[in-house]
Amino acid sequence: QVQLVESGGGLVQAGGSLRLSCAASGRTFSSYAMGWFRQAPGKEREFVAAISWSGQSTRYDDSVKGRFTISRDNAKNTVYLQMNSLKPEDTAVYYCTAMANPIATERAVGSWGQGTQVTVSS
Repeated sequence: QVQLVESGGGLVQAGGSLRLSCAASGRTFSSYAMGWFRQAPGKEREFVAAISWSGQSTRYDDSVKGRFTISRDNAKNTVYLQMNSLKPEDTAVYYCTAMANPIATERAVGSWGQGTQVTVSS
């Protein structure tokens, strides 16, 4: 089974930027659509962004559209989330996972790991 490890989180001031990485094990990474979810304290896990297996299609939640960019490097078995113009409401634990096709369904099909903490101060 493919395992995913998120990294790149940290503490940043509002308006700042962070780049999250999700490293996958195995040799089948390029066969899967991938996505990012986040979970804030006291709230349910919510969809953030997704990218098709080829990287040709992306999808974003309206709350992050124009600020976040999802990308992938299949040669490195890695998916990224570039986060700009961060807001305090972006504070959450961020998780990556495999996604169902089409990505418009915003449905996760993989397991959940430890995630990486993002904290945005005002």
